[in-house]
Amino acid sequence: MDTNRMAQMIVNSVSFAKYAHIDLPNSPNDAIRFHDRVTPYIVHPIWCAMTIMTETTLDEALRLKGCQALMWHDVLEDTHAELPIDTSGEVRQLIQDMSFASFSVERDLVWQKSKEVRLLKLYDKTSNLLDASHFSKEKWNNYAEFTQLLINDVVNNYGQLNIIKIARVIAVPT
Repeated sequence: MDTNRMAQMIVNSVSFAKYAHIDLPNSPNDAIRFHDRVTPYIVHPIWCAMTIMTETTLDEALRLKGCQALMWHDVLEDTHAELPIDTSGEVRQLIQDMSFASFSVERDLVWQKSKEVRLLKLYDKTSNLLDASHFSKEKWNNYAEFTQLLINDVVNNYGQLNIIKIARVIAVPT
């Protein structure tokens, strides 16, 4: 994909995420980050999506699918929006496979999902830990331990990525 088309895809993905999370949240709480009750929720998916775009050692097609899936991974759970009609089947599947009923279900079932889903979940969980000041010690440790398992899996499947370096520093049980 040429640079202009890639940039436009990113802008369109951010625009849709903003529309879904700010204009169509399931509740007012779904429009803001829980940790401070002020930061727009879209900071989380934007961080995840832009971080995978820095992974120049990953295949471009995976980065692009991953970017869009990460940008929209909470849309179906947290908003009244439907994914854009032109969303590829691959991106729709990644989003569906990233969705779980709860963290405990996710911890058990993510290992049955594709290595791509586990890669994307590492971005999601690392971002969660970045703003987890409201987590209890027990919840922090559960997230950190799960993230460490994701780190090991992603290293085995994709090698040393930027997200690995970031996650290793953050996902430390207390």
